Amino acid sequence: MMSMFMSISISFLIPMIVMTLATILSKKMIYDREKSSPFECGFDPKSSARMPFSLRFFLIAVIFLIFDVEIALILPIIIILKTSNMMIWTTSTMFFILVLLGGLYHEWNQGALQWAE
Repeated sequence: MMSMFMSISISFLIPMIVMTLATILSKKMIYDREKSSPFECGFDPKSSARMPFSLRFFLIAVIFLIFDVEIALILPIIIILKTSNMMIWTTSTMFFILVLLGGLYHEWNQGALQWAE
């Protein structure tokens, strides 16, 4: 019982000592506008929040997320190749790839993949 009390008291005592020493021994804090503000994708957080947002940036981010999720869905297909029926595996894989290619064609047709305008 005594050892449990000692271990609990030490686990509370050591962080308190470390935090106290960190505040006492730390150098003088210099508050700078740039250093104290969060970095938000290049936007100035001190300016108006109602500035126009680039829709192109949003579309590129969504396309990146879609293709990132596709990679996460394709990897298990490769892993289950040995344990599944070859006809069902081929059919489902081809259907999945056709849906992805259809989406890519649609994005290309809509002009979402034109990077420079």
